Formats: sequence, C-alpha cells, structure tokens
Amino acid sequence: MPKYKSWNYGEVMSQVTQKHYVGGEWLPDNGEDFSSENPATGELLWKGSAASNNFVERAIQTARSAFVEWKLLTFEQRSSYVSAFIGQIEKRSEELATAIHRETGKPLWESKTEIATMIGKAAISVKAYHDRTGSFGKENNNISVQLEHRAIGVFTVLGPYNFPGHLPNGHIIPALLAGNTVVFKPSELTPLVGELMVQCWAETGIPSGVLNLVQGGGETGEALINAEGVDGVLFTGSSKTGHAIHRALAGQPHKMLALEMGGNNPLVVDEVRDSRAAVYMILQSAFISAGQRCTCARRLILVRNSGNEELVKTLAEATKKIRVGTGDDCFMGPVISNVAADNILKFETTLTENGAIPIVALHRPDKNFPFLRPGLIDITTAKDLPDEECFGPLLQVEWAESLDSAIEKSNNTCYGLSAGLLSDNQESWKTFFSLIRAGIVNFNRPITGASGAAPFGGVGASGNYRPGAYYAADYSAYPIASMLSQSVELPESLAPGISL
Repeated sequence: MPKYKSWNYGEVMSQVTQKHYVGGEWLPDNGEDFSSENPATGELLWKGSAASNNFVERAIQTARSAFVEWKLLTFEQRSSYVSAFIGQIEKRSEELATAIHRETGKPLWESKTEIATMIGKAAISVKAYHDRTGSFGKENNNISVQLEHRAIGVFTVLGPYNFPGHLPNGHIIPALLAGNTVVFKPSELTPLVGELMVQCWAETGIPSGVLNLVQGGGETGEALINAEGVDGVLFTGSSKTGHAIHRALAGQPHKMLALEMGGNNPLVVDEVRDSRAAVYMILQSAFISAGQRCTCARRLILVRNSGNEELVKTLAEATKKIRVGTGDDCFMGPVISNVAADNILKFETTLTENGAIPIVALHRPDKNFPFLRPGLIDITTAKDLPDEECFGPLLQVEWAESLDSAIEKSNNTCYGLSAGLLSDNQESWKTFFSLIRAGIVNFNRPITGASGAAPFGGVGASGNYRPGAYYAADYSAYPIASMLSQSVELPESLAPGISL
C-alpha cells in the first residue's frame, strides 16, 4: 500500500487568483462552486466558481473584439508573445511541474517531461506555420497566382486532465500564431494548472482579450460550444464527449471542429528474440501515466508461439513489480479520481463476467484513494466484449493464430488512434503497416510515443480527420487562392455569344 505524503501546497495556492481571466483582467463570477484536490492525498489545491452562461458570452465577445487588431499584427509580432510565454514557462517550470504532479497524481519526473514538451512546442509550431500555412505566388501570362492563409476567428479550446498543460498548449500556440483569439476552458479536474498557465500568458503583456480563461465543468463547456460568436472548437478528451460536441455542432459547417479523442489501441507481438525488451515496450505502452494517455495500449494481441507464451509469464511478473505511489521512484501515480478508479474496476468486472480470465488482477490498496495496481486480463475466449476505451492501467491480452489474424483483431474496433507491432521480422512490419487502421503506427517502440514534428490524430471514433501536433497549423487558418492582373484588360478574343 502506498504511503501518502501530505504535500505543502501553500506556495502553489498563494500564486493562484482562483478567478477567470477575461479582457486582460482577473474577474470573479457567480457560477456553481467547484474545487480540485490532489488525487493522492485528497487535499484541496484549488477552489473557485464556474463561469455562468452570461460570463461565457462576455469572454467570447471580448475575444471577438480583440480579433481584428491581433490578426493584423505581423507574424513576427505574434510570435514574440509566444516566445515570451515560453520564457515564463521556463522561469516557472518547477512550480508548474509541481502543480501538474499534485493535481493529476503523475510522478514528478513525468510532470517535468510535460513542461519540456510545452517548451518545445513553440519552435515546432512556428516551423509548422511556415510549412503548412505559408504563401506563394507565380506568374503565368501576366496573371499572378497567389496563395495566402488567414486566421479563422475566435477559438474555444477545451483541455483534458491527463496533460493539462501540454495538450491545450498544443492548440493555443498554433491558434494564436495564425492570428486567432482564444477562450480556454481547462478540465474541471485540473483548473489549477490551467490558471497557472494563463498567468504565464498574462505576464507576457499579450493584448487584452486575445487569450481568455473561463473555468467550469460540462455546462460551461456546452455554453462555449454553442455560442454564436465562436468560430472554432478545439477539443481533446473522451470519445463520448467528442461525439456529443460533434452532434451539438451538426448543421454548423461554419465552425471549425478539431476532435482528438481516445482509442481502443492494439499492440501486436509477432516474434521477438529479446523478450525483456518487448516486455519493457509493453509496460511503457500500457501503464505510463497510469494508463491515462489516449495512445496507451488497451489490447495486447500475441501471435501464438512458444516465445510469446514465455513473454506473457515475464510480463505478468513485471506488471506485479511496477512501483505505484507518489514518489519519484514510482512509475505510476493514482488515476485522476475515485470515480475513475471505480469505473476501471467495473470494466474489469464486466470483462470477467463475459468470460475473460484475469492474469494479474487490478488491485486497489485503499478504497479512499484512486491508486490502482495495474492488471492483465486474457480476453481470448470472452464473448460480447465492449469496444470501449478503458482509461486506466488494465491491459487486455488476446491470442491470435497468425499475424493476419492479429491484424484483423486489431482493426476490429470503431477507433483508430494508435497501434504498434513488436517483431524482429521486417516483412511482418511491411504487412502490418499496409493493413492496420490507425493514425499513429509504431514499430518496435511504445505506441504512446508520438513526435510533435509530425501530425497527431486518429480515424474512426478517434478523431474527425483534423490531426493536431504539426498539423494544428492546418485547422488554425484557412487558405485563400487568388488570381491577379495589374489592370483590367480585354482578352484577344471574346467568349462566344458576347459582343462589345
């Protein structure tokens, strides 16, 4: 059972205004009260009120008023604020990493990697802007053909709890660089990190109204999505919520919608000589961040052979040895809440009731806290399996008689975010890569690994063909194609049926 450390969170609380940020001011509102607690200890980290519908409308109109002046700045001027923001993140990196650590439960070492990723986002986004949304022109018979890109307008950014800094940052920076203004709502489970991040923006002197913060839960999010003054919604989170947003915006093609949702992600093992290395890749794929990454492996599909029979035994022993707790020597912290822990355990029960056989059962040391020891469960002979993303440290194991069968099982899902193959056979990789259906496909690497210098997103129930990361530039601006002549001139011959 983990030992729960009582955190001294006062230095974080002292920096938090616990208000909304609209038009360059920290303002209160009278919506429903809510709070954020450290999932590892239950101690209060943040307390404030949700933004009311009227306040949400105020934030949107403020962003609308700031839009024209902001988009008319040069790219260099806008990017200077992004650079200043990164400077603030670097200056407050320890404070921000600690806040992520405490509010999500992730080990501090992992929270520090999130800060590093946020810092790296600026340079990547600047390059992506020029690569993906640049301009060009060419002359042809005294006619100039020209391409430019233009900002879309006011964006709503809805952040998740699992990467409360990195993932909304991946929307906000490209949106601002392109000339859009933003109303940002963090997850109601991680308002502290959201507020600290916006404090960093405020310190840059960014023009008032360009970036705004409203706190709240589902009702605040719905108000932001449905508001007439919003030109785009950028969402990262569960497939269930993403589908609800998609339905809410049905019949509104004028609103840009980018959905990055989860996945029932498969990791296939063919034949590998180094089983210890394979086990390490599996653990990294399935249990990093306590299984709370959208790219985590949910299904381990093994081609049946003697090597893989031994691999599963090694995997089971390694799974039992994973350190779970709050210390920096731990691989996993808690899941985000007791509700989340309850749901993960219920999912395991559903699988067993449908015929799945536990290899390593999930274990909750203390019902008062959401720590879970990771589990493995064999679903090969189970029936009526739910095609759902279990967002936690439970890995489903399934046997296949051939690589072709493993690929077929992998694609037997409505999702299509990430997938991977562990194999020493290059021909197996060629076959797998040709047939697998996913937006992120890795070979002999954890499937949670994704480069910010590449597009990030999935197909099916995992996204709506608006990949983020490097391609976030694509949904942050729209192209304008033009044909230009220096003067109005008659052509040498008129079209049939016209006389002048």
